[in-house]
Amino acid sequence: MAFPDSFLEELRNRLPLSGVVGRSMRLIKRGREFTGLCPFHNEKTPSFTVNDEKGFFHCFGCGAHGDVIGFVMRSSGLAFPEAVEQLAQEAGLAVPRVRPEDREKADQVATLGKAMEEAARWFQAQLQGGSAAEARAYIQKRGLKPETIERFRLGFAPGSRTALKEALLARGLPEPLLVEAGLLIKPEDGGATYDRFRNRIMFPIGDRRGRIIAFGGRALDSDAPAKYLNSPETPLFHKGRNLYNHALAREAARESGTVIVVEGYMDVIALAQAGIDHAVAPLGTALTEEQIALLWRLCAEPILCFDGDAAGWRAALRAADRALPLLEPGHSFRFAILPAGQDPDDLVRNQGKAAMEEVLARALPLADVLWRRETEGRPLDTPERRAALEAALFALAGEIRNPAVQNHYRDHFRARLRTLFAPARTWSGPRGGRPGFGRPAEPEGFRGPIPEQTGRTERALLAAVVTHPFLLEEHGQAFAALTFPEGPLDSLKTRILEEASRHPGLDGEAFAAHLRQQGLGSLLDAVIGGTGRVIEPFARADTAPEKVERGWWQAVQRYRLAELEQELAAAEAELATNTNPEAWQRFVALKAEVGSARSQVSVSDQD
Repeated sequence: MAFPDSFLEELRNRLPLSGVVGRSMRLIKRGREFTGLCPFHNEKTPSFTVNDEKGFFHCFGCGAHGDVIGFVMRSSGLAFPEAVEQLAQEAGLAVPRVRPEDREKADQVATLGKAMEEAARWFQAQLQGGSAAEARAYIQKRGLKPETIERFRLGFAPGSRTALKEALLARGLPEPLLVEAGLLIKPEDGGATYDRFRNRIMFPIGDRRGRIIAFGGRALDSDAPAKYLNSPETPLFHKGRNLYNHALAREAARESGTVIVVEGYMDVIALAQAGIDHAVAPLGTALTEEQIALLWRLCAEPILCFDGDAAGWRAALRAADRALPLLEPGHSFRFAILPAGQDPDDLVRNQGKAAMEEVLARALPLADVLWRRETEGRPLDTPERRAALEAALFALAGEIRNPAVQNHYRDHFRARLRTLFAPARTWSGPRGGRPGFGRPAEPEGFRGPIPEQTGRTERALLAAVVTHPFLLEEHGQAFAALTFPEGPLDSLKTRILEEASRHPGLDGEAFAAHLRQQGLGSLLDAVIGGTGRVIEPFARADTAPEKVERGWWQAVQRYRLAELEQELAAAEAELATNTNPEAWQRFVALKAEVGSARSQVSVSDQD
């Protein structure tokens, strides 16, 4: 039985090879590939490799080689049609039955591709013509260089109703084909066809192999009904299954270890011109399940980039809700929020590549985005309200289909709720006095000196938030999520968070004085020194706020990385005695999280 090439390609794209192979054997990530003991011959040293990017497996021992269909055929003893049908069922795809007309359709798709390529070349040529002066002026105003224009094959559609039509008909392309390709519009009243794109700057849209399948057009007329106009759905183009710049971003995403998702064509192009080549954009829609699968084939944790205004935050929340049910071990999203009123194009043009990289380095994990939405502005002053928050967070975790990831989200939310709901300590009051009167006594656990080298990093982080309380306004959740060793420093961290939430807006001097009034004086002296001497420059009172925030955030990232590396080592050790699939999934997820954290620390340290 024969199957259409387009169907087989979609099947391979829907099912990452490592996921299919990993169900029947243990795979270990080695750089860009996975390795393991070959399932097709006996061996003691792994010689079997899986490459998701290239879509094939290969054994250097026995020579076995193939794609995801070939693997199922070999491992399950199935014929080609049976393997295809089994995989199609897993991927949720209906198996097409090939008929003579289907072969004609495949030939037609190939011809449609030729028409789109001819149109792209024609649009490119028009950009150099006399009628494109306004288009060239707009592109120049946006700061695009000639090599960038050439790389992205930008073009121009003249204002004439039939210029493209006449040009392509002259090249032997039939009119019905141009209508089906979405290049011409055929009126319902039977009138003459005309060009879909007129007086617009043209952005060719390629598939994952770079073949032109559609166009986006940016209007030059201020009164145009639509500022941006995309091609309609065609046999070549389904906007929910493609990403702008997919082909060009693939190699860069593999080298950088991540991919950035931005809103529009110009954002992608501006980032590429600034040297950030691994950016893509959805095509006028919210992210679809198919696009999420494409992104996860490029990297484990794509970064979704949103404007820093209210609309951008709402878009981030919609994306979080869309991705949540689909999470898999090691696969998630991070969320980068831009400064208010700026998009990626504005940021790199005005402040350069480094400014964008700083925004990306501070991207929030998906769990943090959900936590922020559920906790911001929510009163938690009664048991019922606290219970409502807990129920809301656990309901979100319940939407995750993968049991292992769902359990870890529940654990994550449970830990943060414990920190948030940690009861305030009760004080006995001054010796001989009545509870609740006079200056609170210092807790028993806080008494006694702290050795100089104890908790050096923890003391620096604590000193900074006492001296610069504004850090907690921006990064309170990240600070609360850090796990300090049990002891006085961890207790002080809890008290600082409690008092900062109860008394917001204090400057460093006032906040330190307030903490001393709460009986924390000797511990504060151990952290920041009785004379104000502190450990790190970012915690000093005379350090500029931007340097404080940068230095403190770098320290937080390094601390979190150390925590994750310890968890990873423990998970790896557990695998020696625990063969439970959940233990393996936890190890894989932690390994991906450690890789992401290392990348963030590396970018942050370059600032």
